[in-house]
Amino acid sequence: MAFESLIIPFLMFLSKATTEELCPLRRSIDVLEGEYFFLCFPGSIRDNLRSKTNTVTWFKENEGKINLIQETHRLVLNGRFLEFWPAELSDLGNYTYILSNGTYNVTSQKWSLNVLKRSKDSCFNTNHLSRQVKAAGRSYTLKCNAVPHNKNVTITWYKNCNIYNSTKEEELHFPSLTIEDSGNYTCDVSISHAGKAFNATSTIELMVKDDAAEVVKLEIIEPGEIYVETQIGKEVILNCTVFLGYSNAAKPTYLLRWIDNSLNSCSENTKKEQSICEKEYNFDSGNKKYASKLLWIKTVKEEDLNCNYTCLLKTTNKPQLKIFKLKKGNPPDLHPHVFTTGIIMAVFFTLVPVLLVVLSVIFRVDLVLFYRDITGKDDTIGDGKEYDAFVSYLKDSISTNVEERKFALEILPRTLEDHFGYKLCIFERDVSPGGAVVDDVQSFIDKSRRLIIILSRNYISDRAMYELETGLHKALVERKIKIILIEYMLISDYNVLPKSLELLPSRRVVKWKEDKSLPSNSRFWKNLRYLMPVKASKSNIRSHNNSESYLRRRNSSDNCVLGV
Repeated sequence: MAFESLIIPFLMFLSKATTEELCPLRRSIDVLEGEYFFLCFPGSIRDNLRSKTNTVTWFKENEGKINLIQETHRLVLNGRFLEFWPAELSDLGNYTYILSNGTYNVTSQKWSLNVLKRSKDSCFNTNHLSRQVKAAGRSYTLKCNAVPHNKNVTITWYKNCNIYNSTKEEELHFPSLTIEDSGNYTCDVSISHAGKAFNATSTIELMVKDDAAEVVKLEIIEPGEIYVETQIGKEVILNCTVFLGYSNAAKPTYLLRWIDNSLNSCSENTKKEQSICEKEYNFDSGNKKYASKLLWIKTVKEEDLNCNYTCLLKTTNKPQLKIFKLKKGNPPDLHPHVFTTGIIMAVFFTLVPVLLVVLSVIFRVDLVLFYRDITGKDDTIGDGKEYDAFVSYLKDSISTNVEERKFALEILPRTLEDHFGYKLCIFERDVSPGGAVVDDVQSFIDKSRRLIIILSRNYISDRAMYELETGLHKALVERKIKIILIEYMLISDYNVLPKSLELLPSRRVVKWKEDKSLPSNSRFWKNLRYLMPVKASKSNIRSHNNSESYLRRRNSSDNCVLGV
């Protein structure tokens, strides 16, 4: 086993230079349904095992089950190639192979194959294209990435879904790029198999920029004076964010800092030792780049309300300032004095003050919900929002988990809408097809008071990631929405999620525990309602309407008696 663990990386290294383009070692691969596609392992791995009796076994993992792949008329085992004639939506899953010569076994990395639906309105899928940004005036060659290992093919090039020219070559050469050369270039490869014609496509978005660099003005988002509501004794984070330009531009020169020379960088140690520290991080939103400087005030004191916290941006232009001022906000749903008064009385009149404190902490969510129900408080009136929450989850074009889709489309709306009276925006249910997905997502998130993200190990996809990044930008930068994370399934790798997700408080994460969470009075729904906007529940509204109806009937009866 020790020898085998050493030889495998060595063989992979030998094969990399000669077969990297044909058999790329990619963890995730996207392919369009209905197109020819193949998976393969480097040929030199088989050669270096030096056996004439090599056996190759392919496996597919789907929904936690690993199945042996049997050859069919559509799935063809051709030497070191696993060919799809063509790929179907059911092929979505993780693929591995085992190569054996009777003495040693070589096990491949795991390929994650995503099968995307074809676009009915275009010759390509926007989720299945790569982008190339080049400078005008330079020569450039576009290469068709859809050419299979069988070179007996016919190639047709398209620009913006119109036939580009009569060339049938694998490459398009531009002697000198111009701005007019920008566009979406699709190569359509036609190949014959078993008397039938199959196609494979590859689309590249070519963006040609002028040699003169675009002048981008670095600026603080919302400069001037900003008032931040807080409470004495609470934690507050002041966010000073700067727009740095676009992802394809050169790195700008700037200095972003808080005007306080005594500040140290935030770490686990400084957060314990100091009451205030700073932290900096960079992030992208689409093709725009930002930098944020956070001022972390661990505990707000009375004297902090009279201070100015100034963020300074220095560039080649005039310096910019953003001044933060703290002010006392409205008291929370259940005022701390209610607890304080109860505890003081318990000290004098009972022997269980500690028990009362423990119970008030454990059932804090229940007490707040009870307080909302008896007061009928509703903070959504007149705020201009149409929906209480926008629901983001992995759409069924990629998802392999039927239960996850059922949770998003049935269980969640049945409880929140039918039982508690909230209004949800679910993209697949509420948005009419035919519009621009990006614009629709942006618009409906703006109309919502909360963004509910259903996280699972299958969540990472282009559209879902866009919804997550849009919500994080509006929560952390624009402060226009609050995010609720539902951990529907355990996620093994958090590295694929945006780093700014770490800035969200842990209390805004709710974990789904399957059958245990189904009842409407379970801890899951109570925690979720606690994070949702303050709004009268449907049962309270129904009770109020019944009371008014009873009073009207009584008044009507009294009038009849008086009429006699």
